[in-house]
Amino acid sequence: MAADVFDRLVALLNEVKASFRVIEHPAEGRSEAISAIRGNRPEQAAKAMVLDLRGGGGGKRHVLAVLPGSRKLDFNAVAGLFEARKCGFASPQTAQELTGCVMGSVPPFSLNPALTLVVEQDLLSNDTLFFNAGRLDRSMELDTKDWLAVAKPKVARIASPA
Repeated sequence: MAADVFDRLVALLNEVKASFRVIEHPAEGRSEAISAIRGNRPEQAAKAMVLDLRGGGGGKRHVLAVLPGSRKLDFNAVAGLFEARKCGFASPQTAQELTGCVMGSVPPFSLNPALTLVVEQDLLSNDTLFFNAGRLDRSMELDTKDWLAVAKPKVARIASPA
C-alpha cells in the first residue's frame, strides 16, 4: 500500500507540473532524525499526523494535521477549530487504514475523503517543504505554493507556541 501512496503522489504532482524532487534515504520516520538525513531545517519538515475528533455534534471524525517538524500539536486548538469536544491521536491501525501508510511515512496530503486536512500556518513561511512521501525510505522536497494548490488545506494555528 505504501508504494501505492508514493506512486499516487508522484503522479499527482507530475500531473499539475509541481516543482518537487524525490529524495531516497535510509528508512526513518522521526522528524528530527529524518530532517538531519535530508539536510533540511526541522521547521521545513511537514509532519503529518492522523487525529480523532469526538463530540461537538459532528460525531467521530478524522483530521490530518500538518505542522512543522520542530513543533508540537495543540490538541485543544484543533478541537476548537472543528468544534469538537475532544481531540487525540488516532490509533496506529486507524491511521494506517485512513492513509495507507505506516506511522512516520504519512505525507501532508489527504488522499482519503474521510480525512480533513489542516496545516499550521507557520509552516507556510517556508519556500519549500520536506516530508516522507508514503514510505519511510523516500521523501520529497516540494514548493510550498504547489503544495497549497494541490493539497488545499484549511490553514490555522494548531501548533503549540515555538
